[in-house]
Amino acid sequence: MLGTFLAALGVVGTMLLYAVPGFALVKTKLVKSENISGFAKLLMYVSSPCLLFTSITKNQFSLDLVKWLGLAFLIIGGLFLLGLFIFHLAFKRKKMQVEYRIYNLATVLANCAFMGVPVLEALLPDHPEAVAFSAMASLALNIIGWSVGSFIISQDKSYISPKKIFLNPATIAFVIAIPFFITGFSLPGVIGDAVNMLAKMSTPLCMLIMGMRLACVPLRSVFLKPINYVVVLIKQVAFPMVALLVLLALPVPFVMKSAIYIMMCCPVASVVLTFSELIGQGQEDAAGLVLLGTSLSIATIPVMSMLIYLF
Repeated sequence: MLGTFLAALGVVGTMLLYAVPGFALVKTKLVKSENISGFAKLLMYVSSPCLLFTSITKNQFSLDLVKWLGLAFLIIGGLFLLGLFIFHLAFKRKKMQVEYRIYNLATVLANCAFMGVPVLEALLPDHPEAVAFSAMASLALNIIGWSVGSFIISQDKSYISPKKIFLNPATIAFVIAIPFFITGFSLPGVIGDAVNMLAKMSTPLCMLIMGMRLACVPLRSVFLKPINYVVVLIKQVAFPMVALLVLLALPVPFVMKSAIYIMMCCPVASVVLTFSELIGQGQEDAAGLVLLGTSLSIATIPVMSMLIYLF
């Protein structure tokens, strides 16, 4: 159990260090604040789809794995949607205030790809299929983010459409990955190397963007706003405990339960900030929550991850 704690602590601590250069680049004005959205688009439209592609295709095809991946997608998507609905009801009277719409997303959506993959690789090194479950979480997260999540932020019903659900970078990457996963074929040498490198960029790039954003927002809006701590504790402690209870009741393999639970323990999803920037609403509130959640994850992920032994 101590080994699990130390492994998680080491991984999260390393990831937080990636944010330091981003913070320094903006503070020294080598990167301007208006350029941060460009880095976010690179992450969302390039690195993130490559990470999803490689997370699926690195596994050997089997009908059992396909069954468990499909079930994982349904469980993770169901947990996200259930949480969003519950907190939508909780914040319903405040929905005209954009910060409460951001709170709705931040209490549920987890950074299960950019932070989830390194943590899963550290805590479940003997189970490479755990990373494939992270791809299902990323797919569910992006489908919900591009549709329901964007609707919650903007209150624009046009986001609830087949186009937003099926024509987004994550879904397209998943469709492209399917034939490679089934046949076992790999991308040709140089192309495959490029995709793998872009995938590996995802976590450092995500954390660099966090550091850049931290340099742009007043620290009081991140660390001195009591409601931010409430939202983060719900997301990173209370919501994973609910997920734990659900997973304990399900007759699924240990590695699947553990992977899903670990991903639910990940901090406030960076896509909450990314979508708020793309839509142009609630950026400061989203930035504060993502930054605080990521900072506190150095304590919450190691502590919460020890509960995988309950499985």
